[in-house]
Amino acid sequence: MDFLQGLRKITKEHGTLLVFDEVMTGFRLAYGGAQEYFGITPDITTMGKIIGGGLPVGAYGGRRDIMEMVAPAGPMYQAGTLSGNPLAMTAGIHTLTRLKDPNCYEYLDRVTGKLVKGLLEAGKKAGHAISGGHICGMFGIFFCEGPVQSFEDAKKSDGAKFARFHRGMLEEGVYLAPSQFEAGFTSLAHTDEDIEKTIEAATNVFGRI
Repeated sequence: MDFLQGLRKITKEHGTLLVFDEVMTGFRLAYGGAQEYFGITPDITTMGKIIGGGLPVGAYGGRRDIMEMVAPAGPMYQAGTLSGNPLAMTAGIHTLTRLKDPNCYEYLDRVTGKLVKGLLEAGKKAGHAISGGHICGMFGIFFCEGPVQSFEDAKKSDGAKFARFHRGMLEEGVYLAPSQFEAGFTSLAHTDEDIEKTIEAATNVFGRI
């Protein structure tokens, strides 16, 4: 939070554009992404396939004076093979319409919190140094004593153990992000039963690694 606020302050002082890459965080932390969650408005935002309901699409947007530089309003030409693809746009409209319901984010926060709490408790019970956390539907765990609040903290985690954990979870039928430096996501499709099965699978793996 302080880091992002500092970036906004410095860029304003020097007349530099602040660009938020919301490919991961867009519509996951809040309907308005990380910028809404943290209360910081960038000059330009980039987004990925979540705006297409998971189908191939990307987008960028920003202040009016910046966007008016893009053709046909301005001199910067931009085009793409998949721009405005009907299937991706239809899926995106339905996804974003569903996410307008604030209960969606309450649900994501609840099930993700339940997942992380269960993973940490199971890991510690098995004798592992483990930490982690979540914001709404995004989460991460690290095999080290926490808290992990920076990349330097994250580098102290046991990558080899995470690799064994990842392989073990695959054997249990659960696919996690293959790197502990990558965030995991829950979705509205995940039920409490799914979360409980995932924690049960992790408990089995923690006992083997």
